[in-house]
Amino acid sequence: MSAKPASLAPRDRLIVALDLPSVSAAESLVAKLGDSVSFYKVGLELVYAGGLPFARDLIAAGKQVFLDLKFHDIPNTVQRATEQVADLGATYLTVHAFPQTMRAAAQGRAGSGLRLLAVTVMTSYDDADLAAAGYAMGVKELVRRRSLQAREAGIDGLILSAEEVAAMREAVGPGMDLVTPGIRPAGGEAGDQKRVMTPARAIAVGADRLVVGRPVSQAADPRAAAEAIVVEIASA
Repeated sequence: MSAKPASLAPRDRLIVALDLPSVSAAESLVAKLGDSVSFYKVGLELVYAGGLPFARDLIAAGKQVFLDLKFHDIPNTVQRATEQVADLGATYLTVHAFPQTMRAAAQGRAGSGLRLLAVTVMTSYDDADLAAAGYAMGVKELVRRRSLQAREAGIDGLILSAEEVAAMREAVGPGMDLVTPGIRPAGGEAGDQKRVMTPARAIAVGADRLVVGRPVSQAADPRAAAEAIVVEIASA
C-alpha cells in the first residue's frame, strides 16, 4: 500500500469524470475548466476513443489522472497491464476486488506512485442481481468482505457509493482512500443515479475524493459549476 497523502486541498478532492465520446470533446471541457480542476477521470468510453494518449497529455500538463479501467483477468495479465499503467504516471487505477486480481495489481504497481482502487460491488447491482450471479450474500455484506480483503492485499482505496462511506471508513480505518461517485451538488438533479449525496455531506461522512461528471460537463458554465463544488467541499 502506498502512503496516503497527509492532507488534500479542496480542489484536489474533486475529480471531474471525462465520460465523453471523443478526445476533442474532452479537450474542450478541460480547456473550459482551466486551473479550476486538477484531477480528471478517464474511463472506458474515452479510452477506446483514443483516451490513453490524451491521459498522457493531461499528466504532462500537470494534471492528476484516474484511469477507471476496472481490471479483472488472470494474475499475469493483470500484473503486466498494471505495470503499463504505472509507467503512464497515472494517480489512480481501478481493479475489481477479487483477492487474486488485487494481489496481482499490487505486484504490478510495485515501486511506482500508482495508487490502486478496488471496486467492491458495482453500484448498479442490488441483492437480487448478486443472487442471480450465484452469490450467497447481499450487497452490504459483500462490500464489507471485499473492502477488508482489499486492505489485506495492500490496495490503497475503494470506489464505493456515498451511502457506504461511513460504514466502510469505520471498517477499514483512516489509511485507505475512499473515492465516491454519484455526487450531486445541493439542489442538483439526480438524473439516472439512484444513490446520490451532496459534496459537503460526502466529505463529512468520510470520503476523500469525489467523482463528478454531468453536473460539471453538462453545465452551462462548467468552470463555475466546478468552482461551486470546490466551495461546497471546503465548507465541509
